[in-house]
Amino acid sequence: MASLREIKTRINSTKKTSQITKAMEMTSAAKWNRAVTNAKSFVPYMEKIQEVTASIAVGSGGVNHPMLKTRPVKKTGYIVITSDSGLAGAFNSNVIRKVHQTIQSRHKSNDEFAIIAIGRVARDYFVKRNMNVILEIIGIPAQPNFADIQDVTRNTVAMFADNTFDELFVFYNHYISAISQEVTEKKLLPLTDLSTSSHKLTSYEFEPSAEEILEVLLPQYAESLIYGALLDSKASEHAARMTAMRNATDNAKELINHYTLVFNRARQAAITQEITEIVGGAAALE
Repeated sequence: MASLREIKTRINSTKKTSQITKAMEMTSAAKWNRAVTNAKSFVPYMEKIQEVTASIAVGSGGVNHPMLKTRPVKKTGYIVITSDSGLAGAFNSNVIRKVHQTIQSRHKSNDEFAIIAIGRVARDYFVKRNMNVILEIIGIPAQPNFADIQDVTRNTVAMFADNTFDELFVFYNHYISAISQEVTEKKLLPLTDLSTSSHKLTSYEFEPSAEEILEVLLPQYAESLIYGALLDSKASEHAARMTAMRNATDNAKELINHYTLVFNRARQAAITQEITEIVGGAAALE
């Protein structure tokens, strides 16, 4: 059995740990509130650009653009969005597991896929396993602006246009609530689902031509899809970390209560032992 000093040391160290996890929970809660606001405020823009793009692409009839056409798939691109650090429960592991399983089921060699890693955890995992990471970005702020990932999104869309890969998927944690996030796979390119938009298509007059407008608009739309997934993932990340730190704080409190009970029992036993020895010594002197 541990000594009283050892038990006391455990209690003090656990209290310090609980203070740290509590502070991290509060920090994540503040970041989470702002991240959810950012993600929700981006939705109207996404809906509008989708509606405009669909109206031009579908409504104009014979528009022919490479980003709208399905082609034979020789290579698939995967954008994987994780955080730069851990301490967020299963936030990162769920996404990585899903991507790894998908790649194993769809492909037989590294030549058949390419990975764009957003976040240190994803980068480190796939690079360590030599899984063909062709583009990466780390150090994204807790509240990212589009400028923070503009180079990555632009290069990713350009690689599709250059036939580096023939289709593009993104994997990320979709935010549902503070305690619920769902790993989501979304096909980004080619843009074959514009005609299924739930919004009523508006008729536009084009100046210049529809083809020239789409030449600029379609890459911007694809880039905005990636940015929207990142905002969604950030809201999920902060929610997951907040929940994980809350659970860690609760577990620390349970340990403190357990160690305190053990300490009190050990101290009571020690006092009883001392009293017994004193009584026994006094009896021996009589």
